[in-house]
Amino acid sequence: MIITGIFLISFLATLVRSTFGFGESLVAVPLFSFFMPVNLAVPLSVLISVLVALLVVIQDHRRIEMRSAKWLILSAIPGIPLGVMVLTYGNPATVKIILGLLITGYAVYSLFAKNVLRLQHDNRVWLLICGFLSGIFGGAFGLNGPPLVVYGNLRSWDAKTFRATLQGYFLPASLLGLAGYYWKGLISNEVIKYFLIALPAALPAIFLGRWLNHRLQGERFYSYVYFGLLVIGCVLLLNIG
Repeated sequence: MIITGIFLISFLATLVRSTFGFGESLVAVPLFSFFMPVNLAVPLSVLISVLVALLVVIQDHRRIEMRSAKWLILSAIPGIPLGVMVLTYGNPATVKIILGLLITGYAVYSLFAKNVLRLQHDNRVWLLICGFLSGIFGGAFGLNGPPLVVYGNLRSWDAKTFRATLQGYFLPASLLGLAGYYWKGLISNEVIKYFLIALPAALPAIFLGRWLNHRLQGERFYSYVYFGLLVIGCVLLLNIG
């Protein structure tokens, strides 16, 4: 049962990430947590994140907004160890509640908010805020994405640029997160075993997601994803025992 669950969740989460450029942890971590503790689910999700980011950067590096990615990475660095401490020393039930609230709040915001603020050029303050928060969320929950999505929306990046630039951030940021997990002893043999189970599902999902991303038009696809995240967040909040 657990092998099938990990395989299917890995395919779905990776497909979401490869299609939209973010969101695999928003799918993977809460669903993995039905089969394993959060301190296994988060490192597993980050291992998958590194794989996706590496392949996307190789495929689409010309679409990366290098300056944005650089400042997001630099400002995330001080936030990552704070997030790792939350994961390591936080109460598992409390961490799960926070994760559910983050997912639900983000989904509601994305579905209904009318963001009138737009940035024509990179803004250092917004880069520092979004990068730092993404480091904390990434270290604690493997959830780098939400603050980055906020910045990408402010800059009005198209789907291809959005996907590629986020991977330009995710690759070094996720590697830093993995280093922190390894230092804290969270990259266990069990996590590696689950990653090897996930690998045959994740690889085809990466290439299928790229094909879908290049055909995205409009915001309808995002609406479906955000609604799904809302459901997952609510289920997670109801399953904190």
